Amino acid sequence: MIDYYKSDPITRRGDLDMSTLRIESVDFFYLSMPQVTVAADGSQDALVVRVRGGDYEGWGECEAAPLPSISAFVCPISHGACRPVSDAVLGARIESPNDIRAIAAKVAYNSMDLLQAAHTWSGIEMALWDLLGRARGVPVWQLLNWEKAYAKTPYASVLFGSSPEITLSRAKDIRSSGFRAAKFGWSPFGQSVEADANQVAAAREGLGPDGILLIDAGQIFGEDVEAAAARLPAMEAANVMLFEEPFHGHAYRAYQSLSSQCSTVKTAGGEAAHNRHMAEHLIDFGGVGFIQIDCGRIGGIGPAVDVARYAAERDVVYINHTFTSNLALSASIQPYAGLQNHKICEYPTGLSALARELTITQIAPNANGEIELPDAPGLGIELNLEALETYRVDVDIRINGERVFQSPRI
Repeated sequence: MIDYYKSDPITRRGDLDMSTLRIESVDFFYLSMPQVTVAADGSQDALVVRVRGGDYEGWGECEAAPLPSISAFVCPISHGACRPVSDAVLGARIESPNDIRAIAAKVAYNSMDLLQAAHTWSGIEMALWDLLGRARGVPVWQLLNWEKAYAKTPYASVLFGSSPEITLSRAKDIRSSGFRAAKFGWSPFGQSVEADANQVAAAREGLGPDGILLIDAGQIFGEDVEAAAARLPAMEAANVMLFEEPFHGHAYRAYQSLSSQCSTVKTAGGEAAHNRHMAEHLIDFGGVGFIQIDCGRIGGIGPAVDVARYAAERDVVYINHTFTSNLALSASIQPYAGLQNHKICEYPTGLSALARELTITQIAPNANGEIELPDAPGLGIELNLEALETYRVDVDIRINGERVFQSPRI
């Protein structure tokens, strides 16, 4: 059913006995900037996950509100189909990719009525791939049976300026920094057709005629196809590659209607998918030309690579979605590392200090302006433990006076 689980050529190595490796602990670190604003910046807080088994540990990151995600792991059972995520995870065997799939299936079934479960599991699943790769001494993309990890072309992911002049300046700065591509998004886009056209034109002017320009509407049009379609002429005149999330994430009819009206620009979406079926529906029924998946939301790396293969078979371009740390960035690229012709890659540049400082390893553009995955085992990312301490939010959850969660020691 899932290609990357068909064969497991490195399940057993002569120097490694994984026959008794089990998940012994799962730790959640709630991190936050001193002040969190209403800006569309997902890097202002974070939920980092550490999984330990035997002599190994792995790290992951949930892309979700930290407290509800922690609660989904430790909450009491509500009924048979609404169990805490911990029930399916703690003590589970972790010897091969098949074991990750088995745990995922158990979480999906036993916690089907616990809506936060997918986001909580996403960070854990990511950490399990990291742990397994570290235990085997290979990068995650090899565990996914990709033959090679191809370099990607990063697009600087930034917000629109409050005026076209500021957007123009940002675009020029991005191009002078060596980026060939940039995505501008969110407010003030959507205020008026004329104002949006001016913003798009400013972004194009700043990037230059050969720059790759992407636009993210941030779901501002809801399901209003007519309003979204009114922006198409300006975007097509500016040679925009894709029009991201004009509608609510699961408004498939609206996506299909707009997609049928597009000429050169293509619709894009998928970051709102919290399972692979939602992503497939956006491809099959929404008609998107680009599918954008966030490993911290969809259930981790496993379902993301399913979507990558599914998209490639249907001539839909897969793009990672991430706007947090380099840990999440590495995880987000692994699922399509082996797709040579799917080259565009989200690369957030306006991160908070928390997100920048979270990892010692930094994935930076090379001399060709491309980014490459670290060649180290697992996700290849070394965390900055001092940052975990600096930005940590202490959490103590009790039920009837009994403690069910306390922020772990670093």
